[in-house]
Amino acid sequence: MLYNYQLSTINYQLPNEAVSLAKGLFQQTRQDIASPKLQKDLIELLETIMVYKLPNKGREEIEAMFGLSELKQTKVYQEAKMEGIIEGETKGRMEGEIKGEIKAKMEAVPGLLKLGLTVEQIATALKLSVEEIQQVISSNN
Repeated sequence: MLYNYQLSTINYQLPNEAVSLAKGLFQQTRQDIASPKLQKDLIELLETIMVYKLPNKGREEIEAMFGLSELKQTKVYQEAKMEGIIEGETKGRMEGEIKGEIKAKMEAVPGLLKLGLTVEQIATALKLSVEEIQQVISSNN
């Protein structure tokens, strides 16, 4: 709870005070957060806040200021980062497959109509609603 309060107050601190508070929060995150993914996410959030809080400093300067470059080289951080990448790729692939399936079904509608199938038969065969089939028909006209 105290962590949440400290995190929310960084924006209201003067830059020097914010740096001091952020250093403590970075250290606290490393020590108290057991989940590598949550630890990585919180550190990235803190880093982002500090990038905006210190607009004259570059990301590398901020990483050096808080010792983040060493942290980002640790096995725990790298594993959490890889988990996030794999999770994102898997989600993107699944969304792409779903969109592809829907597109293929929609493209099949005109041909099925030409074969003499009814809207209801097409909806049943393609596992779509009658309304979806009617939308495809009206968009093709």
